[in-house]
Amino acid sequence: MATQKIDIFKTPILFHRTDHAGTLFLLNKPCIPSHSRANSFSINRPKPQLQRKCKNIVRAGFVLEKAKAVDTGETRLSIPVKATVTVKSPNIGDYLSLVGIFNRGFDDITDLLGKSLLLELVSADLDPKTGSEKKPINGYAHLTGQKNGEVIYESEFVIPGDFGEIGAVIIENEHRTETYLKHIVLNGFPNGPIEFHCGSWVQPKFDNPDKRVFFADKMLLQEKIQKWPIIKNGFLYRVKSYLPSQTPKGLKSLREKDLVNLRGNGTGERKSSDRIYDYDVYNDLGNPDSNPELARPVLGGSKQYPYPRRCRTGRPPSKNDPKSETRSGTLYVPRDDEFSEVKNRSVVTKIAESVLNAILPLLESVLTATDRVFPSFTAIDQLYDQEVPITKLKNSGSLRSSVARCVSAVSDAIDDIIQFEIPEMLRKDRFSWLRDEEFARQTLAGTNPYSIKLVTEWPLRSSLDPDIYGPPESAITTELVEREIKDFMTVEQALQGKKLFIIDYHDLLLPFVSKVRQIKGTTLYGSRALFFLTPDGTLNPIAIELTRPPMEGKPQWKQAFNPSLEATGLWLWRFAKAHFLAHDSGYHELVSHWLRTHCALEPYIIATNRQLSVMHPIYRLLHPHFRYTMKINALAREVLVSADGIIERSFSPRKYSMELSSVAYDQLWRFDREALPADLINRGIAVKDPTAPHGLKLLIEDYPFANDGLILWDALKQWVADYVNHYYKDASMVESDTELQAWWTEIRTRGHGDKKDEPWWPVLQTPEDLIGIVTTIAWVASAHHSAVNFGQYAYAGYFPNRPTIARINMPCEDPTREGWKRFLDNPDSELLVCFPSQIQAMLVMAVLGLLSNHSPDEEYIGEHMEPTWGEEPEIKEAFERFSTRIKELEKIIDDRNKDASLKNRGGAGVVPYEVLKPFSKPGVTGEGVPYSVSI
Repeated sequence: MATQKIDIFKTPILFHRTDHAGTLFLLNKPCIPSHSRANSFSINRPKPQLQRKCKNIVRAGFVLEKAKAVDTGETRLSIPVKATVTVKSPNIGDYLSLVGIFNRGFDDITDLLGKSLLLELVSADLDPKTGSEKKPINGYAHLTGQKNGEVIYESEFVIPGDFGEIGAVIIENEHRTETYLKHIVLNGFPNGPIEFHCGSWVQPKFDNPDKRVFFADKMLLQEKIQKWPIIKNGFLYRVKSYLPSQTPKGLKSLREKDLVNLRGNGTGERKSSDRIYDYDVYNDLGNPDSNPELARPVLGGSKQYPYPRRCRTGRPPSKNDPKSETRSGTLYVPRDDEFSEVKNRSVVTKIAESVLNAILPLLESVLTATDRVFPSFTAIDQLYDQEVPITKLKNSGSLRSSVARCVSAVSDAIDDIIQFEIPEMLRKDRFSWLRDEEFARQTLAGTNPYSIKLVTEWPLRSSLDPDIYGPPESAITTELVEREIKDFMTVEQALQGKKLFIIDYHDLLLPFVSKVRQIKGTTLYGSRALFFLTPDGTLNPIAIELTRPPMEGKPQWKQAFNPSLEATGLWLWRFAKAHFLAHDSGYHELVSHWLRTHCALEPYIIATNRQLSVMHPIYRLLHPHFRYTMKINALAREVLVSADGIIERSFSPRKYSMELSSVAYDQLWRFDREALPADLINRGIAVKDPTAPHGLKLLIEDYPFANDGLILWDALKQWVADYVNHYYKDASMVESDTELQAWWTEIRTRGHGDKKDEPWWPVLQTPEDLIGIVTTIAWVASAHHSAVNFGQYAYAGYFPNRPTIARINMPCEDPTREGWKRFLDNPDSELLVCFPSQIQAMLVMAVLGLLSNHSPDEEYIGEHMEPTWGEEPEIKEAFERFSTRIKELEKIIDDRNKDASLKNRGGAGVVPYEVLKPFSKPGVTGEGVPYSVSI
């Protein structure tokens, strides 16, 4: 019996084993296409074949690892197949509008006519006679029923015996409304159904004549395919993650057109139904047409204001400032990057889309004086301890229900009430915010663990122009420091022993001081704080320096403040801490959080969608790390970082907040330092040591963020390495990957185009280069963001611990007789005046509650496997190893928090460091690492 080549649709084949027989079944491939990135474009393919019904008998075969093809002398015949298409039922809101009723009527008629969706099955093979693409097989799907919020459509196909492998399905929506396509199942194959998991919106052809394509995820293995086969349920498959050079010839043009259409042409205003990814500068932060005072500079595209790029919306230019974009209309986000229905129903999203716009006018209606201060610390505590009546909420309908979601309780009594949830720090110890040890501990285990660094130069001095900003020498002198550490060592010994650490915002903030001080109800200094590492591994604050540059005819003013036991010195120290913490809060929100995660990530997302096909393995690896980020960034541009938004109203830089983040991007941001090990080394917190865990030796051994983060970093990098090395066997495969090279080039030259000429950008030539780049992106999207985000309410929900703004100068700066007397007579009242106003505090508390909240549909790192990962045994095993390491981290963190020797992690009244525990339940938990920046 002669063995011949295998062609699964041309030659009848019978696979058999030599030891025993098995059940016979037809050979065919299951297809599971990409979930949400199937492109829209005009299909210029051969005319679909006409369907012909067939009742011929089909020969079958049994497949095993050492199978042989046997010529039976018969001809392979056509196969009748039924397609079942499942779509999401329209929302009730779609029916209630006049347009919805009108369109739904047309859709009902379309369904009755049996022409709801047009499906075309595309072969992955070329026609062997003509060398061109084969004609797709088409058929209309008609409505058959509804079940559990889903609408079912069915269609019938006849697949010719010589059609080849099914590589894609093309969809045309015949309705008048968009359809959320969940999945397609092809039934009729003896070896079981074929499933297409789509998870994407398909627009009506009347709005968008371009059809949608969904590529398959895997196909039946033919004899000519040799690389990366797998065996599943007795069949040989190859997973369909293709490098560009490996794309089946019948799908190459579809792959290329897919990407071309996702890029758009850079013109016109984007519609909400579009799926186009393009770049633009941040020219939509201001609103000069509403008020000239709300004009803001364009960030990005200039040497003065360099910045990452955002997704282009194409809204028309402002009338009063043609460089700016109008803020009218819907803020565009590519359709499949919108929130899911579950997310939209969640508490978090209702706050994001409703309360952030509603709570500000609400509070202003109640707190008529926007600068009203809290009369006492007892009044602050009552926000958590008692129900605060808000009579203005009565009968306010949807606004009332929105505010109910923002706070922990709203009463149905005569007066509505607000009561904020007790932050974890306040719940554990109401007075911890006063302790200097807690102030220092939070630099390592609080909401902003990214700022502290080693002191490498002494004496401290400014690098700014002294002709403009005054003498550069710091007020923190050797004598001052040695008074604080004399029981331990000298300054020289501390420097040699690497015991002095600093958080330094002096030169970043000082150029903004004179501008910010012109704004009523706020002030600013250049600031820095110095810390000493004690023998027990904790930090002690040594000094805080505050500087005012020469301004308004006055010379430079600066002073260093120390912890003190003397009454006046103690209160001045508390004021200095309040000012410094306000600066740290602003830096944290604008740089550590917004700039380094949300803002820096958006160009990666745009480039990935524009340059990497959904069939590309790196697209599939990165895709979960980009979930919801575009949407949440768009919301942030609307209400958080916009002119007169929440950041400008409530944080120290005020209207110059985004300008400050631009300066930080210019001076501080480097891609090669965004990886955790590189960041720690750059800050002098760690040194390379091949004998140490993770290859690094931490100078602050009990550094909770770094210790937990390095375990997560190592696990993440190993997972990425296993994945990348599976697809890229050598450097030539990386260098010859046209999509990958275009992706990395576009990130550098367009997404971060203002830094395109920097010499520090990593090259992309080897698998190791790719592993480093992808791991860095995944780290920023997951662990970095979680570390600076999900602990915010626990620590800053009680604003005296982390005030976001300081509203009056230090009592000792050019004091008047009356002002100094007020300070001496009642220092706590003066501190309350310095703290955020009532409206500022309550607004920030509400927002931080939002930002610290996990949605019910959160996807946590390492918890669940993406469908495309699970179809390849090597990738599946690698992910399972990764998931195991991530789950082990949960226990490691719990054990560390129980270790009494680790004083920066726990103790009496101390909030344990749990923010990098990978998993969480919904709500404000202070833990959980989602794959993506999803809030």
